[in-house]
Amino acid sequence: MPYFDAMLPRAQLYTERLCLRPYDPADAGAFFELLHADRPRFQPSFPDRLQAVRSLADAQVALSAFADDWRTGRFFVFGIWHRATARYVGDICIMPQQKGQAEIGYYLAAAAEGQGYAREALAAVVEFGFGALGSQRLLVRCFLSNEKGQAVARANGFQPEPPPKRPVWFRNSDAVSQICRFWLVRPE
Repeated sequence: MPYFDAMLPRAQLYTERLCLRPYDPADAGAFFELLHADRPRFQPSFPDRLQAVRSLADAQVALSAFADDWRTGRFFVFGIWHRATARYVGDICIMPQQKGQAEIGYYLAAAAEGQGYAREALAAVVEFGFGALGSQRLLVRCFLSNEKGQAVARANGFQPEPPPKRPVWFRNSDAVSQICRFWLVRPE
């Protein structure tokens, strides 16, 4: 049973400096250009997105899929837009999972980093996750080497999970040990 209303309207979230909104078909060019410009930087963390979006036509297909996912309640993807300049600066998404849990992922254009936009966007999506989606726990995963991503999660109150104890022979133990998991529990 879903923990949210699958008919949730395509919400726009506003912060002091940002507008987070579902993508429109007209956003395909900006979406593709940002991914294309920062492809090497995004490759370790977002390989599936990069594999799916190799051209402007792929970007159009991806945005259409995001709209379908929104309608079904499977996945909620927001483009991040600077309010004063209307410049596209990144992407943040939240995916409901089982037992009241949801996972959040985000990225910014290199030129938009270091200005607090990711922290601002994550705070808005946390509110959306606990509010509109009714999530009880939120998860952010990032690589150990992604200190900026970890700082964004911590700045929004997410707490790191201790690394799992896995036997050395465990399949993918090297990959698992390179990922940090941060949790935020819904306030009472």
